Amino acid sequence: MKNKIKVYRAMHDLTQENLAERVGVTRQTIHAIEKGKYDPSLELAFKLAGLFDVRIEDIFLYESQELI
Repeated sequence: MKNKIKVYRAMHDLTQENLAERVGVTRQTIHAIEKGKYDPSLELAFKLAGLFDVRIEDIFLYESQELI
């Protein structure tokens, strides 16, 4: 899933470590989410959206797959 975590982090002048501490995960988790290698839990998605004061849809971009 694509996301704009890095963009919002920069807008709020947060490092991966700072963001991780604020939402209760590791820096590696934030890195993996930013790289699209890990999809966060719904709870974590809500925490991130709340921290940045935006909707989840503003951060995470769902790419629907075509059914064959």
